[in-house]
Amino acid sequence: MSAADELDPTSSVLAFFASELRRVRREAGVPQKELARRAYITPSLLCKIESACRVPSQDLAEQFDQVLGTEGHFVRLWPLVIKHAYPSWFRPYVELERAATVIRSFQLQFVHGLLQTEDYARAVLAAGRPDCVEDLLTARLERQRVLNRETPPQLWLILDETVLRRVIGSPAVMHAQLSRLLEAAERPRNVIQVVPYAAGAHAGFGPFTVLSFAEGADVVHEDGFSRGQLLADPGDVNAAVRSYDLLRAVALSPSASVELITAAMKELSP
Repeated sequence: MSAADELDPTSSVLAFFASELRRVRREAGVPQKELARRAYITPSLLCKIESACRVPSQDLAEQFDQVLGTEGHFVRLWPLVIKHAYPSWFRPYVELERAATVIRSFQLQFVHGLLQTEDYARAVLAAGRPDCVEDLLTARLERQRVLNRETPPQLWLILDETVLRRVIGSPAVMHAQLSRLLEAAERPRNVIQVVPYAAGAHAGFGPFTVLSFAEGADVVHEDGFSRGQLLADPGDVNAAVRSYDLLRAVALSPSASVELITAAMKELSP
């Protein structure tokens, strides 16, 4: 008996999605290999999705609806599936990030998740040796859709120079990631600045993000050792905003930051 046959559809949202996909596919008389071909994925990946061993992307949910003629059934299920792909402690932040009109973030070691390339994100996530790298990767990449909305949030990103110099994955992976940063810096609603080594000590003792909304008070997300935490106390938020302002004061200008990113990228070229 296969893993899909033993699957309990009531055990999780992902299991329900998997069982629904398998049920609808069989009722439509579409072999697994045929659905995989028409959805532009491997039969192995489809088997894992039908066994609830992989989280599908939104694009795949759309493909399943199109091929199986289910009129948006899987697309409607998908938001529930992806919500549970995130660690439970991180889900409230994801919801707030989607609602934010302004995102201000300082990153000490890695590029912010919203601007990570797939290969860079995979290398970052794999470093922690989790059990489900691909599911975490799917969830991280899906977060990036917020920047592709008709009116995306304003994104102001400050990076320590270490982010540019630490080679993640491989020189080729890092080169592509820095290229992504340069592309993002060209967008009118994005600002990217770098705190250079020459600045010496600065106010960024750890990565944090300040979220602002059309209505309501700002919220801060602070990364921790095993998990992050949301801070809404006005005193904590004010302290984070002050630290962010101090970081902006010692960071290079946006144009000079682009020059430094470009220089770092050239050093990675063969």
